Amino acid sequence: MKDFVEELKWRGMVHDIMPGTQEELNKGMTAAYIGFDPTADSLHIGNMVQIMTLVHFQQCGHKPIALVGGATGMVGDPSGKSAERNLLDEKTLNHNLSCVKKQLENFLSFDGENAAEVVNNYDWFKDFSFLEFIRDVGKHITVNYMMAKDSVKSRLETGLSFTEFSYQLVQGYDFYYLWKHKGAKLQLGGSDQWGNIVTGTELIRRKDQGEAFAMTTPLITKADGSKFGKSEGGNIWLDAEKTSPYKFYQYWINSSDEDVEKYIKIFSLKSRKEIEGLIAEHKEAPHQRLLQRSLAEELTERVHSKEDLDTAIKASSILFGKSTTEDLASLDEKTLLQVFEGVPQTEVKKSELEGNDVTTFLSETTKNIIFKSKGEARKMIQGGGVSLNKAKVTAPDQSMDFELLQDKYLLAQRGKKNYYLIKVV
Repeated sequence: MKDFVEELKWRGMVHDIMPGTQEELNKGMTAAYIGFDPTADSLHIGNMVQIMTLVHFQQCGHKPIALVGGATGMVGDPSGKSAERNLLDEKTLNHNLSCVKKQLENFLSFDGENAAEVVNNYDWFKDFSFLEFIRDVGKHITVNYMMAKDSVKSRLETGLSFTEFSYQLVQGYDFYYLWKHKGAKLQLGGSDQWGNIVTGTELIRRKDQGEAFAMTTPLITKADGSKFGKSEGGNIWLDAEKTSPYKFYQYWINSSDEDVEKYIKIFSLKSRKEIEGLIAEHKEAPHQRLLQRSLAEELTERVHSKEDLDTAIKASSILFGKSTTEDLASLDEKTLLQVFEGVPQTEVKKSELEGNDVTTFLSETTKNIIFKSKGEARKMIQGGGVSLNKAKVTAPDQSMDFELLQDKYLLAQRGKKNYYLIKVV
């Protein structure tokens, strides 16, 4: 068995750890859990630090439990929040739970001696009455203890409902329940969860004189101070419908050198020797973006598929490398529009293609967006600097008999870097 704590330490993934945790894990196979919030029907890359913590835990020979909080999702965790959040109904939560479980299956193994397990805390809370809860759980934890938590103190000024105040008891009971019924001796989570986690260890100690452990990972920030896992369009989701494989791939490709060195240790399953070798190689020729490509490829294939990765690479090469008309034609409409999201776009009627030559089309027909005049268009075509759908335009009087992409688009390219997307209606 690999030493889990040592594995996480070299990966830069240990923030706080309770004394005795490492020794406990080295005694043999141990179960540990992390809670995931089911407020959306997909996880995003902000959740991936915790997913990878469970992956590394399993790879070190231990049993990972992913708790998807059907009950806690109905309450709302005040940690890191500045305001009360909206609560979800049972039907929405159940839909979200099934989607999240499916995504976790891309990372964790649900077979073998240390098979991963997904549990839902609604299962043990749904028949737990309020009176039973305050009698069996509430009496073991003092108000002073709860008030001392940062997540509570930071909200006392702005207001904190009793619901959110009691959240740490609910999460504490989750730990107690999994400790008692699933043998979970350790709870893992982000550093903002430390207060909630140790409430659980305290409840286990006070209620049953038991021993349990806690360990947290640091919250990741980007070198420029912006939030990890966000792009201009919001969260980077693990669901292809919410964030396409191309955009997912691009997020990692666009990581700064400073960030990617941190990311590859956290998110890659490569060994320490392989990662350190890649980092050294990257430093010799950073312009080749070896680390970015290695991580983008590994994660896109794991979260999506090999086929999606190939499409993402092909789509990226259309903008930044050599590609063919066939490469362009193979993109689906959604990916095509995402690749050319920021380029100038215009619309023309289908009738305007027929009988038109490229010079007129690329100047007058397209409202002079691409070329200001026919003379300018002719000169650049003669110099070999114009392409349509990645095919070089060879003569100024060439007819407009190009096959449309997705039956409705033409991609014009002027010089090396200027693209224009023309929609044919």
